[in-house]
Amino acid sequence: MKDVIDVMELQREKTRKNVSLDYKSLDFNNGFTPARFIFECGIKLNGQPLTLATAAVIMHRFFREVDPSNYDSFLIAASSLYLAGKVKDDNLKIRDIINVAHNTLHRGSSPLEIGDEYWNMRDAIVQAELLIMRILKFEVGTVHPHKFLLHYLRSMEGWLGKAQWESIPVARASAAFLQDFHHDPSILDYNPRHIAIACISLALQCYGVQLPLIEDTDDEAWYNVFVKDLPKEKHWEIMEKIMEVYNKEVE
Repeated sequence: MKDVIDVMELQREKTRKNVSLDYKSLDFNNGFTPARFIFECGIKLNGQPLTLATAAVIMHRFFREVDPSNYDSFLIAASSLYLAGKVKDDNLKIRDIINVAHNTLHRGSSPLEIGDEYWNMRDAIVQAELLIMRILKFEVGTVHPHKFLLHYLRSMEGWLGKAQWESIPVARASAAFLQDFHHDPSILDYNPRHIAIACISLALQCYGVQLPLIEDTDDEAWYNVFVKDLPKEKHWEIMEKIMEVYNKEVE
């Protein structure tokens, strides 16, 4: 199951391919780009996957409560990352966040010297963190789909058999789908257990995996083993939402 834990390598590969992305020229109104900024900065900071997912969820929740046009999306994204580091006990130092965020916005720039610009940015991140906490009523804990995904995948490893499981990267693809779904605010709309199932189902379909003892015409039967409250229509709706994320990706 190492490939589940090492999902961030997929994100690092994607980041390396898009290091020239100019965030300042992009439209932040669709909810995708601020999360992309969080993931790029978080990967550079060696943040844990759950820390980055928490930061994205915090940012999406904040922008649902306010008018996004009234706030600096870069600042809220950086503050969400800083706050998520505290929530998940991941040691993301504020000076590192400042320098990484600044360099990501200003490609090729040197680290900020300790001066007015640095202190102004530091104070802005701290104040934005307090604002986010107040807007979210200090409820920043999140039930992530990750733990359900891991549990389901471990069960499916025995279901498929070790040889077939190791020959097809279902676990890696499922984890990647889940991580990418955090780019879209619609992740807030669904039960974490259902999201985990949809990510696995999408991976199974991508690789054409047929589970033993399951009929081709009964494609929802396999996940009834894990969840009893996921209608087929909702299942397909979540998978469509995940696929829509890739249509928003900046070229």
